Formats: sequence, C-alpha cells, structure tokens
Amino acid sequence: MKVLTTRAEVREARQAFGRLGFVPTMGYLHEGHLSLVRAARARMGAVAVSIFVNPTQFAPTDDLARYPRDLERDLALLKAAGCDLVFTPGVEEIYPAGFSTRVEVDGVTAPLEGAVRPGHFSGVATVVLKLFNIVRPDAAWFGQKDAQQCAVLRRMAADLDLPVEVIVAPTVREPDGLAMSSRNVYLAPPERAAAVVLIRALRAAEAAFETGERNADRLREVMSDVLAAEPLARPDYVSIANPDTLAELETVDARGALASLAVRIGSTRLIDNLLLGDAAQKWLR
Repeated sequence: MKVLTTRAEVREARQAFGRLGFVPTMGYLHEGHLSLVRAARARMGAVAVSIFVNPTQFAPTDDLARYPRDLERDLALLKAAGCDLVFTPGVEEIYPAGFSTRVEVDGVTAPLEGAVRPGHFSGVATVVLKLFNIVRPDAAWFGQKDAQQCAVLRRMAADLDLPVEVIVAPTVREPDGLAMSSRNVYLAPPERAAAVVLIRALRAAEAAFETGERNADRLREVMSDVLAAEPLARPDYVSIANPDTLAELETVDARGALASLAVRIGSTRLIDNLLLGDAAQKWLR
C-alpha cells in the first residue's frame, strides 16, 4: 500500500493502475468506510482512499478543531482492507497560496443540511472535484448516510461531464441500528443510548409507509412524534423529499421518497435517512 502526500506523487502512482476505484474520507475510519473500500476493490481491482479533513466544509461554529483524527490507525485498517493507494495531503497541498475557486451546485444544496450549514456543500463539491482531478478514478464510492452529499456530487458529476461514476452504498449500522459515523465518538454513554432514536423515528415512518400511508406530512409527524419522546433529542429537521432534488413532497407516489432527519444529542449533531418504496432500487448503485 502506497501512502502519498502530494499531488505529483499521486499522479505518478496513478499510472501503475488501470481501472481505479476511489473512496474520499476525512479519516477516523469505521466499518462504513471500510465496506466502501472493499466494494471498490472488488469491482475495480484497485482502490485509492483519501484522508483529508477539509476545512472549507466546516463553518466557524463547527467542530473542525476537535474532529477525530488517528492516521496511524486509519492506515492499518486500510492496509488490512486491501487498499492500494492512500492520499494524505496537508491543507496547503489542496489549497495552496492564492487558491480562490469554489464549486457551487444550485438547487439540491439549498434545503436540509444546506439550510443549516451555509457554504458546506460548496466546500464539499470543491474538494471532491479537486480529488477527482488528482486521483483520476473511474468510479467513486460514498455512503448513503450522507444522502444529500451524494445527491450534490451526482449532480456535479453530471453537470460537469466528469468521467467518474458516483456510486452510493447502503448505510452501515451498529447492531442497535445507529448509523456508523466518526462523530459517534463524541457521544457520552447516556447520549449514545438516546441516539438510537434517529433510526427508530425513520423506521416508524417506513412502517407507516409500508402499511399504506402516503401523506408526506403525516410521515413527518410520525418521525417527529418518536423524536419528541426522547428528552435528549433536539431535532433540526425531519424531511420526506424527492431523493434526487430533495424538494419536500406532499404525497409519496410510486417513485418513493427519502426520509431524513438531523438531530442534536447533547453537543453532537447526527444525521440519518432511509429510502422509502422504489427509491432504493434507483438510488443505490
């Protein structure tokens, strides 16, 4: 496994590979990340991973300084997962002096996380486009947990004619259903116990949908009622939306919907989602 820190090193190393899969990460890896690495390697034959805590996607009030980092641990996990190339640049390598360009994806970035975290998706799109240009993968893997990010990156890839397939893999969960996240380490034991309210709320909406409920407001109410019963949960939003545009729905038709939410448990903000109906068949690939 090659561990590289500069753009020039990556571009030189890329020449040794034919088809290459890619998994961009911010490090502090868990089984969700590793499942993407294994999937990319199985399909493409070789896989590259980036580890870069991207400052441009954090607001001044976000947790950039305390975001968990453990490069030595991450590299050991990636080696065991069969990773071929790891790109671990410093901030100055991605954003050298004089850098002044940002990528803006309109529409799909406006609601949900975009409404709560202005500028976040511009930072995400900018760094991912840079990483695509440096690594030059044939396909890149992302987790469903960050569904809005996936929708943004698919839109960017389509609009800019990028020769990279954006693949979304199902969320990997803890045994009790909590979506795996690097930020779960922030949760104190009582908060960790309370955090399962996210998947409970989503599954309640899924159960209502599967028994015939198609009114989107009612599905949102089902989620909100579950969250209201947990004293430690402070919701930012609950959503029943079109999975591609993220426009809120009035009625869920045969195409299905994305049920998503963001909830603060203590000082930690968690997100999660489920795809309802036929949406999963189209969206996960």
